[in-house]
Amino acid sequence: MSKQQKIYVTKSFMPPKELYKSYIDKIYENQQLTNQGPLVHELEEKLSTYLNVQNFHYVTNGTVALQIALKALDIEEGEIITTPFSYVATTSSILWEKLTPVFVDIEPNNFTIDVDKIEQAITPKTKAIMPVHVFGYACEVDKIQQIAKKYNLKVIYDAAHAFASKYNGKSLFDYGDISTCSFHATKLFHTIEGGACIVKSDEISKKLDLIKRFGHNGDNHYCLGINAKQSEFNAAMGLANLRFISEIIEKRKTISEIYENELNGFVQRPKKQANLDYNYAYFPVVFKSETELLRVFEELNKEEIYPRRYFYPSLNTLPYLKTSTSCPVSEDICSRIACLPLYPDLDEGIVLKICKIIKGALYD
Repeated sequence: MSKQQKIYVTKSFMPPKELYKSYIDKIYENQQLTNQGPLVHELEEKLSTYLNVQNFHYVTNGTVALQIALKALDIEEGEIITTPFSYVATTSSILWEKLTPVFVDIEPNNFTIDVDKIEQAITPKTKAIMPVHVFGYACEVDKIQQIAKKYNLKVIYDAAHAFASKYNGKSLFDYGDISTCSFHATKLFHTIEGGACIVKSDEISKKLDLIKRFGHNGDNHYCLGINAKQSEFNAAMGLANLRFISEIIEKRKTISEIYENELNGFVQRPKKQANLDYNYAYFPVVFKSETELLRVFEELNKEEIYPRRYFYPSLNTLPYLKTSTSCPVSEDICSRIACLPLYPDLDEGIVLKICKIIKGALYD
């Protein structure tokens, strides 16, 4: 009897080997491996068209994207208002740039930053707001922009989960001064490692373009920069994967709908805005208690099924922060939320099995 295959929360999409090889052959032909090569330019152009956005910069990863966004907007000191409910990179990018994260709690419906609490967190040191489109659900972008305009603040969206999500008919990347994305191997669309900055201002876009490649053109040096350039091999993976993006999203939607139907009434789910075209990046569920969550995990793990606690812990509780901030909603949700396995070739029979185990663990 064969051993049961392990089922993890995600599985990287792999394009046909021959298709990927066709792009690799081009690299061998022109022998340019990096430094804004032809495949990087091609991927930037195709992603700009697919997403209908301007000033698209493909970079090495989503964390560096946040860091160079801060640099491009001349934010070198002060406070950044952000959310405690995200992957740690959101906070670490702020800390790495010697800035101070100021945490504003989340709202309990779709777990994005609570816009009604932002203004009370603003001080004379506040320079920007860095919200997160958590799981691909939209922040209240209009209200955030109103607050930013009122207090003359920049807005940088961590849109790592938001590839292909649309709000009011346009890409979530099209909001804020700069939006950033991650193309890590675990993401809906990936380039093995990678990320992007989408910049509203043409002038800031030109500056960010310099920053990502050491701040110079040829022998002319203009500003402090860093190496955020991406390789041709990563771009090749992106170009191959982009051909399948509609199919990927459709399959993820089908699996999500099975989960939704089977688990309705058993778990809490994020509330999707009526004017959001969702990308099915994740399938998060919230249990009634951490005890319940751990019991479900124990039963799933027995069957070699491994969901993950996205996100845990609440970032305002990180041990290396200099100050402590209470964010009771985030802390509560973080203790009870998990993402279930979701990827295009996940067998529907396995999905039904996962649901059966969850329901059994909850009501045995």
